[in-house]
Amino acid sequence: MEWMPDLQMGWLNGWIPLVLLALTEGVLFLIFPREVVARLFDRSGWTQQQIVFTVLGKLCALACLVLLVMTPLKVGTAVFLIGMVIVVLGLTGLAIALFDFKNTPLDQPVVHGLYTISRHPQIVMASVALLGGCIAIGSWPALLLLLAARGLSHFGILAEEEVCLQQYGDAYRAYMKQVPRYFLFF
Repeated sequence: MEWMPDLQMGWLNGWIPLVLLALTEGVLFLIFPREVVARLFDRSGWTQQQIVFTVLGKLCALACLVLLVMTPLKVGTAVFLIGMVIVVLGLTGLAIALFDFKNTPLDQPVVHGLYTISRHPQIVMASVALLGGCIAIGSWPALLLLLAARGLSHFGILAEEEVCLQQYGDAYRAYMKQVPRYFLFF
């Protein structure tokens, strides 16, 4: 891992894990019913503050993505191998979480599959995949930007939970008491 990555365009850059992430989400969004995809991106009920913090998080994520695209993968090193294993684990978990979401009726909260161990497995798994990309390029700045982006996205996660409480009431409140927000924390 290094603090000053050698930025350059190339065929073996961190864009490869990003393309894998985009393909995983893109293909599934194309085959899922339109109302399921719309439900994934519904931002109604969010406060202005939650939107602002989420936008700031997306700007940090964009800077992280630029570093990923512009930084060569550390092919042939331990960080590359570890990073790519983490990417695959994240993408696999993301696909499972998306199918769990898709297979839940629209009028019910998602509480099965990976949602039994995390209230937000899609976000966690996408973050794991991006973490793997940051490791595979060996970049501390990319990793720090990813952490900042995910820290700021926490406000959007809180907004989603408020909307779910309004929509599903006591069923979601009971679910919140049983399942941590992220895999390891409440």
